[in-house]
Amino acid sequence: VQACAYYGLNRAVLNYDRTHNVQITNIWELPFGKGKSFAHGRLSSAVFGGWQMNNILGFMSGTPFSVTAGGASLDMPGSTQRADQVKPNVQILGGTGRGQSYFDPLAFVPVTSARFGNAGFNSLRGPGSANWDIGLFREFGIRERMKLQFRAEAFNASNTPHFSNPGANVSNLTLNPADGSVRSLGGFSEITSTNSLGREGIDERQFRFGMRLSW
Repeated sequence: VQACAYYGLNRAVLNYDRTHNVQITNIWELPFGKGKSFAHGRLSSAVFGGWQMNNILGFMSGTPFSVTAGGASLDMPGSTQRADQVKPNVQILGGTGRGQSYFDPLAFVPVTSARFGNAGFNSLRGPGSANWDIGLFREFGIRERMKLQFRAEAFNASNTPHFSNPGANVSNLTLNPADGSVRSLGGFSEITSTNSLGREGIDERQFRFGMRLSW
């Protein structure tokens, strides 16, 4: 009977699930130079003509995570303890950084008896992310079969942080005995790192310049 009580809590999405994932790409030839709308002159056409721009925009919802608790009372080596959810709905507060809660920390409590907690597996979802990569390039003809391409690129051009999921162990939470208010989050419900979705695992804006000779 006790096993059946937890059976429904195992129905969940996988760790890498993203409900929404929109990727937009485009290439745009800039309207400068001979035969274009602007910069028709010989000099201006030579300087500004022939440039192209490409964009990659990505918008993704966050990945799911489970709220856990210390497993001392469970006394089952190799098993992960879930927290007890004490509020029917968990409010997403959206805080980031130390001392700021992403979700309501008082919606969960540790388990103090020899049983699993009632919080569902992957029942919450972390923050979504948005990313913009942009490139500017032009190809110069040197000889009949020789070309030189110049390229400038900006990864995460808007320098938008891609936050990771918050700390999820409710046993790290410390409450004031007098009124039950939060004394210390201890990392629980706090977002303190990024996912590093950028190139080479770097989340900050990056610039890259390159030249390619082809023949």
